[in-house]
Amino acid sequence: MPIITFCRGSYSKGKEIAEKVAANLGYECIAREVLLEASEQFNIPETKLVRAINNAPSIFDRFRYGKEKYIAFIQAALLGHLKKDNVVYHGLAGPFFLQGISHALKVRIIADLEDRVRHEMEREGISWNEALTILTKDDEERRKWSRTLYGIDTRDADLYDLVIHIKTITVDDAVKIICDTARLEHFQATPESRAKLEDLATAAEVKAALVDVRPNAEVRVEAGTVYVNTRAQGLEEFDLTRKIEAIAGKIPGVKEVKVRIRSVRQYD
Repeated sequence: MPIITFCRGSYSKGKEIAEKVAANLGYECIAREVLLEASEQFNIPETKLVRAINNAPSIFDRFRYGKEKYIAFIQAALLGHLKKDNVVYHGLAGPFFLQGISHALKVRIIADLEDRVRHEMEREGISWNEALTILTKDDEERRKWSRTLYGIDTRDADLYDLVIHIKTITVDDAVKIICDTARLEHFQATPESRAKLEDLATAAEVKAALVDVRPNAEVRVEAGTVYVNTRAQGLEEFDLTRKIEAIAGKIPGVKEVKVRIRSVRQYD
């Protein structure tokens, strides 16, 4: 069975649709759980991560390699969940981390701005202009977050298998469309697609484990063999190689570690 990821804006009905799809299919539904796990690893209170999700990622400017650490930890936590299959995830970065995984159904839910503004007005008891300002700012901050951290624009339809506009299509219509699509043969997990996701999850764990040693190291995994590419000064190459091998070798599922170090005079 597939993995289903949702990208949604505030008041787009995306959360409701994701939960109904999960209930209909009997899948696990996750969102904040990933933040909780990442906050523990990153040693930042969850409330700060939640706040950062809805604002520009300036919170990480105070941390050395903050961006790299956040991506490493959130990716490791998310893929650790998703490799189990039969999971619905509604949150940021799902499409970014699952590109190339054939049994991942990527969905974007959008809604009319006017409807979203009305929901915001009703919830907060504010004027039309105030609600519009809040939602416009929220949308832009979310796009800025994704562009800055992941290099993607969440509005890019090429990231998704389905883009559903909630208006004429109702919530229940959307749930049916998504569930029917998830049952198509193309989105069923195969041994090959599961193996690829397993390798991605292992690579994410290795990257997270190495982030304090070499935050900019490139990590990929093929059939349990870990390939690490990084840079170092000539005199420390041997020690760094041994250190990387020791750290990566402790990750479950790792069979072999191959390290390639490019010598430089100076590195960050």
